[in-house]
Amino acid sequence: MTEFSQIEQPIKRVTLFLVILFSLASNAQEEDHSAVKIYSETAATTQAKASTAADTAGSAKTDSSATFPTDPETNGPQQPNAKPNRTTLARGETKRTIPGSMVGYVDNAIVQSQVRIRFDAGFHNNAPDRAEFFYAQCSCISGPGPNPVVADLNFQQLYLHAEYAPRKSFSFLTEIPVRWIQPKLIVVPGTPPLTNEAGLSDLAAGFKLAAISSSNQYLTFQFQTYFPSGSASTGLGTNHYTVQPALLYYQALSERIALEAQVGDSHPIGGSSCPRPCDTVATAAHVSNSQGFAGDVFFYGVGPSYVLYRGRDFSITPVIELVGWTILGGFETNTVTATDSFQGAKGVGGANIVNVKGGARMHVSSHSSFYIGYGHQLTHWAWYKEIVRAEYRYSF
Repeated sequence: MTEFSQIEQPIKRVTLFLVILFSLASNAQEEDHSAVKIYSETAATTQAKASTAADTAGSAKTDSSATFPTDPETNGPQQPNAKPNRTTLARGETKRTIPGSMVGYVDNAIVQSQVRIRFDAGFHNNAPDRAEFFYAQCSCISGPGPNPVVADLNFQQLYLHAEYAPRKSFSFLTEIPVRWIQPKLIVVPGTPPLTNEAGLSDLAAGFKLAAISSSNQYLTFQFQTYFPSGSASTGLGTNHYTVQPALLYYQALSERIALEAQVGDSHPIGGSSCPRPCDTVATAAHVSNSQGFAGDVFFYGVGPSYVLYRGRDFSITPVIELVGWTILGGFETNTVTATDSFQGAKGVGGANIVNVKGGARMHVSSHSSFYIGYGHQLTHWAWYKEIVRAEYRYSF
């Protein structure tokens, strides 16, 4: 027994040395240091050490309980293929608590490559040419927009959005919208009459640049330009360029709670000029700071979310959003005083619009998610009284 023990001990030491050397070589060759590999290497090394310690203890005929350590990390499963604890992270890896943006109306601050299809259905827009934000100034007062004075309009819009991120902190984006409109109340008929219309709306392109880009926090500058590609005379576009700088924020507060926010300005370049009726009909309560019919629109929003259910390949996250706009200048067609012989306009500078929007995002895999939401006006002024949104997003 003594001679066998003397031969066995060097063999076990060599075996232990080879196991450690193989572990180091594997780490040097593979850059993907996953938690499973690290855990497996630790388990294999611990098993070899435990075996050597057991043999030494056996030859010395001592109590084995004094040989094994009591650290729970080194007393893990002895199988190399055992699954790691979910909280175990690889070296240099940061835990991502929430899988991406959850909001549906606040812009996404996370910079990533993605394709998004979104559908909106808005109801009861009572001033479609307000500040030329939705469509162009009514042609009844020398504008390029539709001729009738519309006091109630429903619309639907389909967006195809694509974003490509060559780097973690920078991306390009573009958006192609298709619009449908249905006028419900025409105060003053026009020629040609405005009926249900459909077609391409104003295209958009821009970029994102993140000052902070971690797994739990993003602070992103977004800049978009809108091009007058939609037909203004049929209510499909604004007939002017618009630039829209914005600051976006994302913060994961815990493994289930996140907060997202935005603040920015929609600035028209060009736009319709304000004819004489704008000077004479502008009300004292809403005096515009611009003689252009189009006006700047300051916008903001905040949306907290909570992961209600999270499975292996499916999760449900309700989100509530408060979104607002302050119109800094411009006019709208005056539907109150408009008559067959005279159509005026009134200033809308200083008007505030606030909506509350509730919905839920459902992740069905690590790449795909669906959003369904509903919004309602909270203020007297509104772009619409109600809106329904459905969205599919694929991130890669």
